[in-house]
Amino acid sequence: MSASHRDTAARSLAHWSEDGRRSMESFYALAIEDYRRLEAARDWGAELTTRAHADGRVRLLDVACGSGKFPSALLAAGLAERTTGLEVVVDLLDPSPFSLAEARGVLSAPFVAADDLQIGVERLDTGRWPYDAAWAVHALYAVPPELLGEGLRRMSAVIRPGGLGMVAQANSHSHYLRVYEAYRAAHAPGATPFTTAEHVADELWALGADLDVEVITYRTTTDDAAVVEGFLQRCLFDDTITLERMISPGPGGDQLAGYLAGCRDGARWTFAHEVFLLTWTPGTT
Repeated sequence: MSASHRDTAARSLAHWSEDGRRSMESFYALAIEDYRRLEAARDWGAELTTRAHADGRVRLLDVACGSGKFPSALLAAGLAERTTGLEVVVDLLDPSPFSLAEARGVLSAPFVAADDLQIGVERLDTGRWPYDAAWAVHALYAVPPELLGEGLRRMSAVIRPGGLGMVAQANSHSHYLRVYEAYRAAHAPGATPFTTAEHVADELWALGADLDVEVITYRTTTDDAAVVEGFLQRCLFDDTITLERMISPGPGGDQLAGYLAGCRDGARWTFAHEVFLLTWTPGTT
């Protein structure tokens, strides 16, 4: 079955595997900026330290952990040096065993890997822990719409009163959502849309979360066509479609080629991003 004929969640899961490593590496050549911007948006060391118990420990749930790029960005920016005495015990949650292994492999002090939960967030046991913090960082795009509300309910339910909830997600104006909508229209009209940051915010508000919403905007650029191809294939979870095919409109034109024409100036490619950083503290109003 071709990639364009499998639905979004199935294609996403297939790409979180050793077979998807090439496109993953091309993707992160640009997408690493997503995590750098989020790292710079808050003092995450302070956010975690203020939730620490008397023994200096914080229990964290990393929802849809992927390959651990957010903890990696925090570590690269000196989190360990800013949090002396803190121990962040991390439960990793992801339906992909490849992702769990990748994320576990990047953790170092103050992070300490604990349990691997090979499930979707909609199956999280709400009786597991009162976590001190839980985050989902660029993690919920492929969650089926009918499962998103239940997943967010469970994620929020396991955070203790006074703890930290955080979701970082691109909104409908951002490249990730725009390129996938253009791809669906041109190549996979039956595919389930990506989840937008607006949808996540609406579900959290419906749960009664007192959300703080910060909008982060930035651009990523490259002149490397091979990086662009791998990056876009990963954005679409479709490594069967070449860059040449993406930018070549059919006889009647297509939305993907049209969208990508606006991202290109000669050999230079620029992708515009707009991300909602959503945070809340359960147990407060």
